[in-house]
Amino acid sequence: MAKSNNNQKSNNNKFARTIALGVSIITIITFSIALLAVPISGPFCFGDCIEYPYVDDIINQYPHDYFWMFPAILLTLFYLAIIITLHHITSSEKRIYSLLAVSLAILSTGILAVNYFVQVSIIQPSLLNGETEGIALFTQYNPHGLFIALEEIGYIIMSISFLAIAPVFSKNNRLGKAIKTTLFLAFGLSALSLIYVIIRYGLKREYIFEVYIITINWLCLIFVGFLLFRFFKTKEVE
Repeated sequence: MAKSNNNQKSNNNKFARTIALGVSIITIITFSIALLAVPISGPFCFGDCIEYPYVDDIINQYPHDYFWMFPAILLTLFYLAIIITLHHITSSEKRIYSLLAVSLAILSTGILAVNYFVQVSIIQPSLLNGETEGIALFTQYNPHGLFIALEEIGYIIMSISFLAIAPVFSKNNRLGKAIKTTLFLAFGLSALSLIYVIIRYGLKREYIFEVYIITINWLCLIFVGFLLFRFFKTKEVE
């Protein structure tokens, strides 16, 4: 029985380390591909920009500008998995924080995964079939469209989940302190960037805040993923 329990704990530890490392690697891949698909509309476009109603031009951008969404969907699932894993190992007195983080992660993952899947499975096929009515509101090239709004709220909720899960880590060791600090910092920077963009741009913020918060959250996931990989080497997962 003891040997069976030890094998189970070993398998759980391997799973946790795999998920943690996967978060970092998939985020790096997604980030790298996304950087090659810089928006050609809105405030960060400086020439040959796609403009409203976007229909004629964006057909030519497929699939290049959509590649990053496939690993991004996988990334959201790995992010959810690592939050659930942390909840599993959290002590009973701190489970209120990890349970809140899991709830937020489920909501964030649902919003973002659906948002990306709609782009690659509905928007482009609709354009190719000449079904263009209402597309301008949903396409990723609309800097104040539904796609951007859903990304913003999805990543805001992700940032709040970072804040919620941070208290489960101890400040009494360097690794726990580093993870906690990174999570708090990501939430703080996200909040400050939102305040800055609202004050600076108001309703004309377009996708400026979206770029800020995605960058902050993805960098957080990269660093925290590697830190958690080390964390699960020393933390027994039952």
